[in-house]
Amino acid sequence: MDTLNKNTISKFVYDALQKSGIFLILILLFLLSSIFVGGFFSVANLTNVMRQITVVTIIALGATFVIILGHINVAYGSEIALIGCITCKVMVMSGSLTVSLIVGLALGLAIGALNGYIITWFKIPAFIMTLAITTIARGAVLLFTNAIPITGMAPQFAFLGQGSLGFMPVSVLILIVLFFVAWILLTRTAFGRHLYAVGGNESAAVASGVKTKSIVRKAFLLDGLMTAIAGILMMSRMNSGQPASGVGYEFDAITAVVVGGTSLAGGSGSIVGTIIGAMIVGILNNILNLLNVNSYWQQITKGIIILAAVIVDVVAKRARRS
Repeated sequence: MDTLNKNTISKFVYDALQKSGIFLILILLFLLSSIFVGGFFSVANLTNVMRQITVVTIIALGATFVIILGHINVAYGSEIALIGCITCKVMVMSGSLTVSLIVGLALGLAIGALNGYIITWFKIPAFIMTLAITTIARGAVLLFTNAIPITGMAPQFAFLGQGSLGFMPVSVLILIVLFFVAWILLTRTAFGRHLYAVGGNESAAVASGVKTKSIVRKAFLLDGLMTAIAGILMMSRMNSGQPASGVGYEFDAITAVVVGGTSLAGGSGSIVGTIIGAMIVGILNNILNLLNVNSYWQQITKGIIILAAVIVDVVAKRARRS
């Protein structure tokens, strides 16, 4: 009886922490930052934080679909540099914002399709596939630009990343729309249910009639689209195409997803958790910058955070099985 009660209590505590623990951490971090970090609670700084986390959060939204499947994409930094620079180049050559956006989004979908089809057709681990894409995309963007930044875009291009509608940055409004789209796809569609099924137990999903290859390909298509939007917004914010940009963005995005409660083993996770995880990572980055913490220590801190999140996930899963 005592054992049963202990197991019941353990599961109750786990469920409570899973549902609200990350949110409580965010609130605590926000309050402590407001009290102890000078300048954090200013309107200018909070607006800056919102703008800064937009790109990583949009990448993380796409990464959530992929990681729930038990896959991982490590090419985000190179992909957003390539997509963003090509979008800028098309903008300069055509003078049309619409044409440049179509080209950028189409390129993101093409990269996502390439990842999905090769991974499922040849059964290559996603890590290996996207590691190759990292090198290919980074080399391609440097070759395409001759390692020279692209400038001369029309003013409306910069509006996407720098402009505001009232008090709200345009990039944040775009993020909000994408959040609701991703949330609906994951929680209110058959695709979302199948995604969890494939990530949780692919063999059982196949036995249930789920077309697993199609689910993986669709997830990588969404991942590519989100990456394209993030790349365009990043270049728009800088109002230039920077071929050397995007380094380390994949790590921040994956950290946000894992901190938000999505398991690297697949089968569990949420869009809401990813948003909260991205906010935690963004606030931590901002705090470390305001405190003038050495960038090397910042990298160590992020590494410890993702390691701790993975350990918590493993321990929690063991507790549920016991």
